[in-house]
Amino acid sequence: MRILNHFISRRGWLGLFSALGTGALAGCSASGALNALVPSDSYTLRASVSYGTDGRQQLDLYLPLGRRQPGPVVVFFYGGSWTTGERASYRFVGEALASRGIAVAVADYRLSPEVRYPVFLQDSAQALRWTFEHLAELGADPRQVFVMGHSAGAYNAAMLALDARWLAGAGLKPEQLAGWIGLAGPYDFLPIGNRDVQVAFEWPGTPADSQPLVHVSKNSPPALLLAARSDTTVNPVRNSEAMASCLKGAGVPVELQVYDGVSHVTLVAALAKPLRGLAPVLDDIERFIQRPRG
Repeated sequence: MRILNHFISRRGWLGLFSALGTGALAGCSASGALNALVPSDSYTLRASVSYGTDGRQQLDLYLPLGRRQPGPVVVFFYGGSWTTGERASYRFVGEALASRGIAVAVADYRLSPEVRYPVFLQDSAQALRWTFEHLAELGADPRQVFVMGHSAGAYNAAMLALDARWLAGAGLKPEQLAGWIGLAGPYDFLPIGNRDVQVAFEWPGTPADSQPLVHVSKNSPPALLLAARSDTTVNPVRNSEAMASCLKGAGVPVELQVYDGVSHVTLVAALAKPLRGLAPVLDDIERFIQRPRG
């Protein structure tokens, strides 16, 4: 592992992720190679925990070592246009947050074309419900529960935080969240041009209230929005910047960080130890989560 890390430069990693494109973190060789360089001495792993009866309704838990009192927990949802992805590809996310004393649940959810909107939101809500029901064994504080996601997963996180329908179906309320974190999230993407996403949302019959932006209210949880300025997959102005503006207009605490030097994919890859120099993504997430709240 040390030999591999020595001979792969940061530029080499950037080239690998760029060549693989937006699918780079959906279970392909890039995330596998990146995970091979992730330390394993910062967490205890509990893998393949079921939160439902379907085979896709499972999560992996990354529990930080050495935590002496209840602390924060994050439920993380990955991207992949709601058509691809698997939790094992995101060990680097679990390790990153666990290394900062934050427990993490990386959740699978059912994907299109086997299911359509809103099933992946219902699964996400059930994963969050499981987390709330097991806070004690996770060493987590019920006042410090966050949802977080990248790309399509950021959409899932946003909808749980902003549209009360989905958490209501799991016996929860958005007010129970300490906050939500979106990395390169699509929050306003109608009309739909991507064929895979058209199928996932049954375009052109996609309801207008499927868009997170329309659900912002003064009761929305605090948010941290992270985006790549050069993102060509999810427009940061239309999505992250517009979401920040809507939240601010409603009086909701929100922080927006738009980074140079990263792309749609390397924004989340920057959480991994070999790429943390690309942008202070992990530092900004930790600061948001650990911030004192009344």
